[in-house]
Amino acid sequence: MTPKAVYWDMDGTLIDSEPLHEESLVSALRSVGIEPPADLHARVVGQAARPVYEVLRDQFGLALDFDDWIALKYDHYLGRAPDLLPREGAMEIFRDLKARGVVQAIVSNSDRLVVEANLQAVGVHEPTMKTISRNDVRLGKPDPEPYLRAAYLTGIDLADTAVMEDSVTGAMAGVAAGMRTIFWPQDRIDGPAGALVAHSAEEVRALLGLD
Repeated sequence: MTPKAVYWDMDGTLIDSEPLHEESLVSALRSVGIEPPADLHARVVGQAARPVYEVLRDQFGLALDFDDWIALKYDHYLGRAPDLLPREGAMEIFRDLKARGVVQAIVSNSDRLVVEANLQAVGVHEPTMKTISRNDVRLGKPDPEPYLRAAYLTGIDLADTAVMEDSVTGAMAGVAAGMRTIFWPQDRIDGPAGALVAHSAEEVRALLGLD
């Protein structure tokens, strides 16, 4: 059955922005003389900027303070954000849900300026759509607060809601919020307990009742 509301994670789920996040992370680190390991992105995917910074500081010796670090990374990211594209199959799902009157919101662990830049790049301009960034909550994913904030703003019962996520961190947040959580990872990996796993846009559509 199609839900009354769908809350989308942004990076990697609705928008194919994870490669740019990785590129920006690597570029910023190299600019301060740190060579990142090949699996760094896999270690931090889905996490908010502050926890990622703490990993870089504690494990790799990043000497910058947080504000200087994030300005360095975002300088690279925002310069390339206009070229971002939606994830394959995601925008079609988004539009089909909209056509059925499903309320949709963006729930991201990224900061507000990244959320706005990404949505601008892919042409998501919904004047009444709610967007929740890391700046809008006390605790980011995997805490359920971001998704509970979306539920509060839309006024739709948790039982009538679906969450779309591509990271384990995000899917854990959706499950913890008590929402039907569809885990649609970029790679074929297992999802957290309680999440419904989809490995294609077609499987996502079936789980959302669109086919």
